[in-house]
Amino acid sequence: MVKTVNMELTLQQKKFIKDFAIEINSGDAAIFAGAGFSVALGFVNWKELLRDLALELKLDIDKEHDLISVAQYHFNKFKRGKINNKIINEFSTLTSGGENHKILSRIGIDTFWTTNYDQLIEKSLEANGKTVEIKIRNVDFSRNIKKKDAIVYKMHGDKNSPDEAVLTKDDYETYNDKKELFSTALRGDLLSKTFLFVGFSFDDPNLEYILGRIKILLKENTPTHYCFFKEVQETDFNEDSKTPEQNKEDYLYAKIKQELKIDDLIRYGIHAIMVKEYSEITEILYEIEKRLKRKNIFISGAAHHYLPYTVDQAIDLIHTLSYKLAENDYKIISGFGLGIGSIVINGALDFKLNSNYRNLDDLLILRPFPQTQSDDTNISKIRTDYRKEMISKAGIAIFIFGNKKSGDNVINSDGMEEEFKISQQYNVIPIPIGATGYVSKSLWEKTTSDLKLYYPDNAALHNAIKALGEEQLTKEEMIKNTIEAINILQEL
Repeated sequence: MVKTVNMELTLQQKKFIKDFAIEINSGDAAIFAGAGFSVALGFVNWKELLRDLALELKLDIDKEHDLISVAQYHFNKFKRGKINNKIINEFSTLTSGGENHKILSRIGIDTFWTTNYDQLIEKSLEANGKTVEIKIRNVDFSRNIKKKDAIVYKMHGDKNSPDEAVLTKDDYETYNDKKELFSTALRGDLLSKTFLFVGFSFDDPNLEYILGRIKILLKENTPTHYCFFKEVQETDFNEDSKTPEQNKEDYLYAKIKQELKIDDLIRYGIHAIMVKEYSEITEILYEIEKRLKRKNIFISGAAHHYLPYTVDQAIDLIHTLSYKLAENDYKIISGFGLGIGSIVINGALDFKLNSNYRNLDDLLILRPFPQTQSDDTNISKIRTDYRKEMISKAGIAIFIFGNKKSGDNVINSDGMEEEFKISQQYNVIPIPIGATGYVSKSLWEKTTSDLKLYYPDNAALHNAIKALGEEQLTKEEMIKNTIEAINILQEL
């Protein structure tokens, strides 16, 4: 069943989703995470981290704007011990990331920069089965992990090494000397990748230092980057100690200042993506993931025979469909289904041979099913796990034919029926080619009986899906309507 977005996306947000998905697909996207990325999970923000330390200095942290200086004042008076204990104790309580961490760990971004001391980014990536390389100290640049899936630059240190954490004014002022390799690597990434800054608030002291560093590193060479900003809203200003007029005045002042800040970010190549609530960020990230996954097409099929088509007709249909999917820049995911899988592979291979496409991995993800069972394996469970692993990578699933031999009889393929159920669990949109009969026919009848339950509300999409169940449909009509439905889904 199709998952709908709870919010109404703005035109700016829609454009960002489309553009950033393109950057991810091309391998040119990077994330820069600030303190706000972890605050929602229970970690302290800058003010709360320094509140107790400010009290020891007889300062009111709520009256302070230069928080870096507060940390420096405490160091001047008490040295590093209490600051180190604060970092260790405040950032050791959580071991797994939130939904935003999980989405970003799934969608194929391989470069992460963060000023956070916690380990939620790397742990979320590892929980998603990825090999992660972490850079915390200069010495880490002297060694590299082969075949890594992602790299995390912790440019301000890690909770497990609080002595080296960047927090005081001294730390910031000597950064380029002490962490020169980080500055060099950041400059390279800022020039070659499109960054999304997430978790930086309007008054985050880290943001000011990072922006200054970007300006120094890039000079006038400023590619396009993005940053989420929560809109200043009137409801944010309702202090009981102030009159309604004073609250209104504070709101208008903050609004003007935010607009000026947003305009100023352009100097650094950073374009603000506005949200009304922080929860909208999760919805936007989900929409990016959805758009990316819809480029991956899972083909579910099994056939002992191909009635009402001849063998040659069926082979031509499957081969041409696979070829056309590859030609339209879609990645095919296949489990090598009976009588289907090898033909799907041949179609994609033919496209590769007839074009300049160099990398077969960009066209196919193959997971051949195990065929025999040893004493210590449960082949049924293994096949289910395989199906879940494959289908979780897709955004659309095509169902074609769907029968197998049982004794002397030809019956519906229970494997395909399971794949449909799994596709629903992962919000994968089904496209059953009902004209090919068997499981595909029954799934077509099921989905077309309640189109809005399974598909976005789009008349052209619904018509393309309905046409796939018509009897005596030609090969050309089947492929045309299938590709049309998939293409429409890319824009919804």
